[in-house]
Amino acid sequence: MNARIWNKGKTWLQPLIIVALAAGLTGCSWGEKENSLEGSSQTNPNTQVTRYEGEPSQVIPFVYTGGRELSLTFNGMADEETMTRLLDELDKHGVKATFFLPGMRVAEEPELAEEIARRGHEIENNTLDRTDMKQLSYEGVYREIHLANEIIERETGIKPQYVRTKSGDYSDDLRLAAAQDGMKAVVVYSLFLHNWQGESERDKYLYIRKYITRGGILTIDTEEFDSAIEAIPMIVKAVDEVGYKLIPMDELISHGGERKPLEQLPDYDSVQVNPDYENAKYRLIYDQQTDKKEIALTFDDWGTDYTVTKILDILNDHKIKATFFVRAKGVEANPNLARAMIEEGHDVANHSYSHPVVTTLSAEELQNDVVKAHQVIMEAIQQKPTMLFRPPTGEIDDHTAKAIAAAGYPDIALYDVTALDWDVKHSAADIVNSIMKQTENGSVILLHMLDDIHTLEALPTVIEKLQAQGYSFVTMADLIGLHS
Repeated sequence: MNARIWNKGKTWLQPLIIVALAAGLTGCSWGEKENSLEGSSQTNPNTQVTRYEGEPSQVIPFVYTGGRELSLTFNGMADEETMTRLLDELDKHGVKATFFLPGMRVAEEPELAEEIARRGHEIENNTLDRTDMKQLSYEGVYREIHLANEIIERETGIKPQYVRTKSGDYSDDLRLAAAQDGMKAVVVYSLFLHNWQGESERDKYLYIRKYITRGGILTIDTEEFDSAIEAIPMIVKAVDEVGYKLIPMDELISHGGERKPLEQLPDYDSVQVNPDYENAKYRLIYDQQTDKKEIALTFDDWGTDYTVTKILDILNDHKIKATFFVRAKGVEANPNLARAMIEEGHDVANHSYSHPVVTTLSAEELQNDVVKAHQVIMEAIQQKPTMLFRPPTGEIDDHTAKAIAAAGYPDIALYDVTALDWDVKHSAADIVNSIMKQTENGSVILLHMLDDIHTLEALPTVIEKLQAQGYSFVTMADLIGLHS
């Protein structure tokens, strides 16, 4: 095993570390420390490690929460100068982060690890020497985790609760070994920043902002990402612009909720592929005939946290509940955003999984897409979605409507007001004027939650002008009596 020495003043540690590891970290003294590292029998090289037969540790790629918070984490432990500059930059922005440290590096520079903890950051396990776990036996995997835990706890007084490999990859062996050593979870990430490839500063910033998600776990490798320090201001700015905050990972996890598997949710199988669709009954719903000045505001497709959260804020400011027809492929990648819609009192409905033109699909292909979307959405929001299906592009015919109805969605939600806001060529003023000309009692207004269009700019004006004309906003389900 190669131990890299970063601090010339501590080169005496290298042979001692290797000797200690070879001895299983039992009954040996380290440097000037009087107390030996008391390893369990599992770390004694003469004792075979038995494969754990209990429940494996959970895997956390993100935290299930609708809260507006996420964590910044670091892998590895760069040289002292780099780490000090990084810590200073985090202090400058008031950020408390989580550092996954390799046990060998902590043994080499315990004072640096202690400084990370002293500045209020969380310390976790990045394995012993960031070895490729796929090349190790179960016993080797266990020792990588256990020895790192022992070193970190000995040198810092902190007992790690989470483990992450160098790459974030994990296996069944890793999960079992982590559980065997009493760890809470194996942590992955929602974004792993790699070295830039010549992008402009603006492109770098927009890339980072794209992945600022509720419950997200951002990761930077301090030993391999050349711009780790320079990325901190970008991350802080992006988090602030989206409207979220950075908190340590263990705190984030403590705020998370339970996300039950689909099969544990009531009526999870109520929407299914059904080849007997020729006589299925359906409703095409464009608006609602009513004397009341009630209208429904609906949003289609999907967007980043930046765009969707801004829409949610505008709706909240005006005390409006809307209906979100979500593209489930986007929900699958970012379920917390769909959960946030529900937590803020809005309806979430089905807009397909892959956003196909439904009239181009066979009945079987269409039903598979609808069913998959339903299941993804339901697992994300942990409840049955509003039972409305809106076909992408609004195209529908008798054949496809029957197929959709037979699968479990007889109410097909269309609209009577559209401003074609998906087209970036339409300005905010164009969107406002188009909606004002078309809206009447019982109207269903179609807008989009796509990034980089002018809907965000237009939305407050649309709402205020319609309210000034006496209109009140309800969800589409309430407008058509679906909830009654």
